[in-house]
Amino acid sequence: MKFRLKMTFCMLGLLSMLFGIGGSLLITISMRDAMVKERAALYDSYLLAIGMIKIVGVTEGKLSDNSAADTLRQLYELNNGRWINSRFYMDGRTVFQRSDMAVNYGEGHPEPGACEITYQNADGRHLLVLKGTLAGEEEMYLDMATEVFSVFKTAERQRMIYRYVFLLLIFLCALLSYAVSHLLTRPLTRLSTASRAIAEGKLSYRSRIKSGDEIGALSHDFDTMADKLESNINELEEAVKRQDRFVGSFAHEMKTPMTSIIGYADLSRSGVLSPDEERQAAEYIFSEGKRLENLSRKLLELIVLKEGAVLQLCSPRDIIEELTMRLCPIYDAQGIEIAVESQKGEAMLEPDLFKSLVTNLLDNARKAMEGRKGRITVKCSMTERGCAVSVTDEGRGMPKEALAHVTEAFYRVDKSRARRQGGVGLGLALCSEIVRIHDGSISFDSAEGRGTTVTVELKGGRA
Repeated sequence: MKFRLKMTFCMLGLLSMLFGIGGSLLITISMRDAMVKERAALYDSYLLAIGMIKIVGVTEGKLSDNSAADTLRQLYELNNGRWINSRFYMDGRTVFQRSDMAVNYGEGHPEPGACEITYQNADGRHLLVLKGTLAGEEEMYLDMATEVFSVFKTAERQRMIYRYVFLLLIFLCALLSYAVSHLLTRPLTRLSTASRAIAEGKLSYRSRIKSGDEIGALSHDFDTMADKLESNINELEEAVKRQDRFVGSFAHEMKTPMTSIIGYADLSRSGVLSPDEERQAAEYIFSEGKRLENLSRKLLELIVLKEGAVLQLCSPRDIIEELTMRLCPIYDAQGIEIAVESQKGEAMLEPDLFKSLVTNLLDNARKAMEGRKGRITVKCSMTERGCAVSVTDEGRGMPKEALAHVTEAFYRVDKSRARRQGGVGLGLALCSEIVRIHDGSISFDSAEGRGTTVTVELKGGRA
């Protein structure tokens, strides 16, 4: 059963209970008040009758049977239609008796000066019966009865009206409660639709319910969760793509040298090569073996970096100056000048990893300037949370579409040139992992023909 139907039935049940209790109480109280008024009216008639009898007795000096009967007869005629039975006894004699219907008064009478009123249901007719004893020297009893059918008729009419009003209210309540519950549950339907759409793979689908209640808050949380889910899935898909590229590149990197090594080894084993050809084959096998060794070392470094490192307080300036001083002769031989601009200060670093970071950045800058003379500028500045290092070259530069992939393993902008230079495409991937360990960031500013600037910000902390 749908939630809106449950709400509708709950509203109908609640209305039925409350309206039933309220209507019953109202009719019961109204009937009770009417009966109280009828009893009061009957009692007033009784007081009027005994009052007239006493007046007549005082006037005549002594109440006679005829005068009492005449007085009660006149009162009975005045109350015709209200009194249905009346009788008067004096000293054991029946002085007056009139009856429109038989009434059972029962046995006995109350104490002198008192009266009692009871309710009777005689053959479906509702009666109030009064029995009274007059105070005085003589023994006198006055009994009378009146019909209260109008009270029960009014109550029955009220019950009938109540039933019609109840049915009308139930019908209206069913319509209104279903409309209101439909309006209230419509956002839940949208949330359900959104959840099914996301389950079917439509990750961009959102509920977008704008309201200030709990459902609006739930919708906002649901959309936030969907945003995060979409982002995570996109990241997973991108990670899978990177992994596929990694596996493909790794397989390719392994296939080419292994094929060559196996081929040359097979030729050497066959004994058909001349001494010079044997030497060339051995040199090729050696160079390809070294390249595979370099590849395995780089991969091992990547795996080790995943486990993190212990940082310590170091001077970035001292490490950069020591490193560039050792590399300058090699770079000078290629016509490349290294210029260093570094600030004093200390930061939390892993010295060997920081040295590897700068070395890889300088090596990439050197390879980008192959066949060109120029300058590589290294700048180091201290920041609030560590240090920032930038390496700028005057090399070929990179196209914009390559900037998003340069830190991926085995990615090369120019694959033939990189392989010729002995690279395996893991240098910037190592740099990216080193930066991650230092809670930092790496960015690239490059354009073809005007060089590249790599900026690294390390946020391991300061003293």
